[in-house]
Amino acid sequence: MEWNAVANFIKPELLIVLIACWVIGYILKKTPRVKDWTIIYIVTLAAIIAVCIILGLSVDSVLQGILCGAVAVYGNQLVKQAKKGVDE
Repeated sequence: MEWNAVANFIKPELLIVLIACWVIGYILKKTPRVKDWTIIYIVTLAAIIAVCIILGLSVDSVLQGILCGAVAVYGNQLVKQAKKGVDE
């Protein structure tokens, strides 16, 4: 399954959560004491909490939160790898 297909599963009203996850990940990356491997977990947890606040606690909310966190991290990696490819 393509990541574009996964992104289509995210409800449109949760786009703000996706953007917030991207910003949170960027801030965490610039924070010296945060290890790189923990960023995905922190971003995903923040996304799940935010989506549960917006949509209410349910299995669908948790899944939407996981998708928001995953697409934010994937999007960030996609941009980084594209820049790296252009530089080489």
